[in-house]
Amino acid sequence: MGETHNHDHNHNHNHNHQPPPPQAAAPPAMPLGSARGPLFPPAEQLLQLHYCIHSNPSWPQTVLLAFQHYIVMLGTTVMIATVLVPQMGGGPGDKARVIQSLLFTSGVNTLLQTLFGTRLPTVMGPSFAYIISALSVINDLSDGNFRSEHQRFEHTMRAIQGSLIVSSFINIILGYGQAWGNLTRFFSPIVITPLVCVVGLGLFGRGFPQVGDCIEIGLPMLILLVISQQYMQRVHPVAQSILERFALLLCIGLIWAFAAILTVAGAYNHVKERTELSCRIDRSFLLQSAPWIKVPYPFQWGTPIFRASSVFGMMGAALVSAAESTGTFYAASRLAGATPPPAHVVSRSIGLQGLGQLFDGFFGAVVGTTASVENVGLLGLTRVGSRRVVQISTAFMIFFSIFGKFGAFFASIPLPIFAAIYCILYGIVAAIGVSFIQFANKNSMRNIYVLGISLFLGISIPQYFVMNTDIAGHGPVRTPAGWFNDILNTIFSSPPTVATIVGTFVDNTLEARHSVDDRGVPWLVPFQRRKGDSRNDEFYSYPLRINEYIPSRFL
Repeated sequence: MGETHNHDHNHNHNHNHQPPPPQAAAPPAMPLGSARGPLFPPAEQLLQLHYCIHSNPSWPQTVLLAFQHYIVMLGTTVMIATVLVPQMGGGPGDKARVIQSLLFTSGVNTLLQTLFGTRLPTVMGPSFAYIISALSVINDLSDGNFRSEHQRFEHTMRAIQGSLIVSSFINIILGYGQAWGNLTRFFSPIVITPLVCVVGLGLFGRGFPQVGDCIEIGLPMLILLVISQQYMQRVHPVAQSILERFALLLCIGLIWAFAAILTVAGAYNHVKERTELSCRIDRSFLLQSAPWIKVPYPFQWGTPIFRASSVFGMMGAALVSAAESTGTFYAASRLAGATPPPAHVVSRSIGLQGLGQLFDGFFGAVVGTTASVENVGLLGLTRVGSRRVVQISTAFMIFFSIFGKFGAFFASIPLPIFAAIYCILYGIVAAIGVSFIQFANKNSMRNIYVLGISLFLGISIPQYFVMNTDIAGHGPVRTPAGWFNDILNTIFSSPPTVATIVGTFVDNTLEARHSVDDRGVPWLVPFQRRKGDSRNDEFYSYPLRINEYIPSRFL
């Protein structure tokens, strides 16, 4: 009875009231951590640059920034001359003239590249890629019968000139034949990321290891630059614009003066020779031996000597410099607020780099030129990607190459100061390489595999080759064919070249067709084509309507 009553009551209650509304469906589960903070969409252009490729600072700032670019590229120039000239038999006077020649050819090549090459704000400076080949030439001629060391120096220089001239045609043909640009069509963000990364990371040996050669100068420079350029700029609005752009010059001046005080005070009177060379400001003897005025001219060391055994090694170096420049151009495009360089632009820039190497050979530069990684890092440090700044810097390079005493004054800056600067500038270039991954699927295990193997082998394989190369330039590849050894030892000693080979091969053979979107190919392809993106012409077309008078092959 009770059960029937309760049942009737419940029935009446349900009859008199509407049924409860159905519960809303639970929202789909979000990926772990995705809702805990803001998500940043990919950005094709960096938004925090103060001046992009077309915009220019005031003229006084432009001139100061241009001088800063000259000082930064000077470090590599002095390092290369310091490594090679003594082994060639040259003295301080020869070293001063080699530095003048390197500065002159760098200035001319930079101006040509910014006008008719990539049109990006990249300084074309002397390249370490040619060191192994140059050492091989030096070693081949070390047993010759020469009346004096100076004669050996001139003979070696003429042999290097000849090999630079012949090997330059590799890049001229690859560039103006469009072959190099067609290679970049196989690139995706998964290839560009390790390529640009190791352009910076692969130069780690020129960073803190050289700071350690004179720690009391190098370490204060590194710490002072970080504090003044990043932290102190937030103290006052006026300090921000000055320190962000010119802290580098201020720090060099202060630490250079500190090094001079230590030298004069006798701190390095009883130390090892290597410490003296690194720390003292009066051990380069450049100021005493440099001429007041001397204009570099073609074949200033004599008629070039063409030796087949020397040419092949330089051909390998020419290929390496092309790979290094390509990675540097991608970094520069991002730090200058431009689109990635299209394939035809990369081609013509490498072709022009080959013409630049031909010019280097004529004018007696001891190595060929490549896009300067440290100067591209300076674009990021100052947030000024202006093309005009780099073009004005060529005036400083050419001026100081002619007026030798003035150039030698700045070339006597201790190398650990430059090494401290490189610790930051190379790091910026490596980090800008990381930013390219945003245009691909960062969560794809396939992409992570390709990135990992390219990055690691891009650094590890060259390290093996460098560790097993003796002072005469003989690497681990030692077959009876010396030319073959030189080519392979040069190519596999270059991190960007190894990263490009490994990354391009694996990315284009491992599930390439099924992962086109994951690889970021749809984003990159429009930029690789001449008319693929409307902004390509804006950034990369020739100045002054030159397009109308040049065959399309060379555009």
